[in-house]
Amino acid sequence: MRVSRAQAEENREGVINAASRLFREHGFDGIGLKDLMKGAGLTQGGFYKQFESKADLAAQASRRAMDDATRRWSSAAAGNPDPLEAVVSFYLSMGHRQERSDGCPLAALGSDAARQSEEVRAPFQDGIEAHLKILDEMMPKSESSKPCHKAMAVLSLMVGAVVVSRIMTDEDMSQHILEAAADEVRRIALSSRGP
Repeated sequence: MRVSRAQAEENREGVINAASRLFREHGFDGIGLKDLMKGAGLTQGGFYKQFESKADLAAQASRRAMDDATRRWSSAAAGNPDPLEAVVSFYLSMGHRQERSDGCPLAALGSDAARQSEEVRAPFQDGIEAHLKILDEMMPKSESSKPCHKAMAVLSLMVGAVVVSRIMTDEDMSQHILEAAADEVRRIALSSRGP
């Protein structure tokens, strides 16, 4: 049975969306094509009509995940009198810690992405740059720090805190890690000297 172009595009988008969630949950190598396609409600047979390879899908799914993460940050900040505090409160929360398949792709896939091809790493690079731009716009400027210097420190601290908090089996310690990171982000943001 032949599928219309519109249905084929809808199927393709469904696979990218499903892969975006499933890769964050299982890692790039932790899930096969059969389960990725099953997650989108399709069979493996149509995969190569839609994608050149698993790396092609990983790159597109990573771009989707990073774009979604950037939108989440912008949404959290929008209309808030203290946009940085809104982003910090959302990102460094126990709720976000629990969001394995829908949470931050940097925290979920960062070390995994570092071992992937340039094709898969490129969307992360673009997403990191977008996150840095958002952070840089939210923080007070300091005379002694380079442009984006504080944003780089803050992003690294926030992502690292979520990764470490997810490792912890002690829920109280996990929460303390997130709280300590949030306090440090606020200190860095308000510092006139930079990190």
